[in-house]
Amino acid sequence: MNRERKIETEEVEAVTTPPRARVAETPAETLDRKKDYLAGFLAGEKPEEPSGGAGSDLQASIVEVLKSIYDPEIPVDIYELGLIYDVDVSDEGDATITMTLTTPHCPVAESLPQEVELRAMSVPGIRDAQVNLVWDPPWDPSKMSDEARLELGML
Repeated sequence: MNRERKIETEEVEAVTTPPRARVAETPAETLDRKKDYLAGFLAGEKPEEPSGGAGSDLQASIVEVLKSIYDPEIPVDIYELGLIYDVDVSDEGDATITMTLTTPHCPVAESLPQEVELRAMSVPGIRDAQVNLVWDPPWDPSKMSDEARLELGML
């Protein structure tokens, strides 16, 4: 009872290119948008960049960004889950984030620290970001915030 399975293929000469996406904006709207941008640029309006250091706006901004990263297996963000141990921002805008994972064999052990680093670097005013992955102290459910426990039905 040895059955051979065959995959049928078909050769084609060419494939038609799909249509390109277009923005439904009139030329006048585009021109108005460009004028607004140039007016602010030429006037020299520069948004004030937050300063670094402990308890700074930059540190708070990084924490807010980290609260948008969710553990893929648990419907709670990594900050409320207690995976972030420390967020340190120097006066020059260099961020150092100390974090852990729920277990060393976590499926996102390779990708999650990289995502944390990229998200931290996306904060305006951050020059560089470095993530230190630590295993001591090990993570346990007591590190979760009350909000996380409530979300998971542990309160």
